[in-house]
Amino acid sequence: MADTKTMTPPADEKSILVTKEGLKKLTEELDGLRNVKRKEVAERIKEAISYGDLSENSEYEEAKNEQAFVEGRIMDLEEKVKFAKIINEKHQMASVQLGTKVIVRNLSKRSAQNEEYTIVGSTEADPLAHKISNESPVGSALLDRKAGDKIKVHIPAGAVEYEILKLE
Repeated sequence: MADTKTMTPPADEKSILVTKEGLKKLTEELDGLRNVKRKEVAERIKEAISYGDLSENSEYEEAKNEQAFVEGRIMDLEEKVKFAKIINEKHQMASVQLGTKVIVRNLSKRSAQNEEYTIVGSTEADPLAHKISNESPVGSALLDRKAGDKIKVHIPAGAVEYEILKLE
């Protein structure tokens, strides 16, 4: 099972860095796939087999494809949960680390509003929820920086300059 010590681990090749909330979501998805989805797909396969001739049975083919996807996702999630390392969300606010909420101002835009990001491991990244990966261009540029620092980040759309206003 996952190591649940609250720490900021050294990033080794196997570690999957997640917050407590992120690990909870992974385990919930894994439980749902194992206990619900797997059974649903097995029933669909059983029903499709009852239709006869499997060589021209599209329902059977679809159910087998879904089964392969579900089993692959289960294996992926098991691996992530097995190697999950909880990142410390209550660390010193001296510099940006995993789990830090960062408030920045985009200096490349004239009327830019402040933007808020939480730096997370790549497994948890969700740009729409303002959770950016420590491996993304902006996330990696923010790491180890302090409030007041200005950074220039090269993103696919060009170069962007940010000022770090506050760490939470």
